Amino acid sequence: MPTSDAAPAAPPGTAPGAVGAWLRFLRSELRLILGRRRNQVGLAVLAAVPVVIAIAVKVADPTSAGDDSTFLDQITGNGFFVALAALALEIGLFLPLAVAVLAGDAVAGEANVGTLRGLLVVPVTRGRLLAVKYVALVVGALLGVVLVAVVGLVAGAALFGLHPVVTLSGTTLGLGAGLLRLLLVVLYVTAYLAALGALGLFVSTLTEQPMGATVGIIILSTAMWILDSIEQLHWLHPWLLVDHQLALVDLLRDPVYTHDLSLGLLTDLAYVVVFLAAAWARFSSKDVTS
Repeated sequence: MPTSDAAPAAPPGTAPGAVGAWLRFLRSELRLILGRRRNQVGLAVLAAVPVVIAIAVKVADPTSAGDDSTFLDQITGNGFFVALAALALEIGLFLPLAVAVLAGDAVAGEANVGTLRGLLVVPVTRGRLLAVKYVALVVGALLGVVLVAVVGLVAGAALFGLHPVVTLSGTTLGLGAGLLRLLLVVLYVTAYLAALGALGLFVSTLTEQPMGATVGIIILSTAMWILDSIEQLHWLHPWLLVDHQLALVDLLRDPVYTHDLSLGLLTDLAYVVVFLAAAWARFSSKDVTS
């Protein structure tokens, strides 16, 4: 009986090159995101905010400081709080705007410039394309959040120094423990942006105009923040993605207050599952003509 030295065929989806091809596709997508001039400008704007905060506090009249009840009030005593203040300020507009731009380009942008059809002919399944687009979007969001935090730490260290961290509960953490709490804040903010990105990806599948998708995402994000601030709509608040996002301050309590943080993460997860499913349902049946 003839023999063969050929290895048995791998089951579908487990071919040795499948993971490598997926990673190459992801690297290509990330290079595309980072190579766009408008995204580079966006990162520069994100990084400028903590620098502006640090300089503004440095030149401000010391007698105008508050009662140390906010991150901004505590910056003069510890530059560590520049990073936290910047994240707390940017979570309402600049970071969602960055995600909206990435999400708008993800599908609508490809369709607008005529490259979406070419990507699907390679061949790349629509589910795989959508997955790579979403992962790249989340990585881009994480990069933006990390950039804000790192620049905030550097600016704070240069102007005020880094010291042990006094928590909102009045206890003191060593600088190492404080940096760990900052890392958790970064991950919490990124989880929110990942959920917003899933919503944005769905919006991006509805149109071939990236600017329209971007504007739509920003309108939805801003509307949720406004609705969440109206006390009379308290029954609606638990359904809004933004309702528990400012719970990031609870990571600076000792011990950490986990109730609102857990609700925030569960809301993020629900939005990711619902809107990624909606995006896949829409995109898998979409007539791609460009």
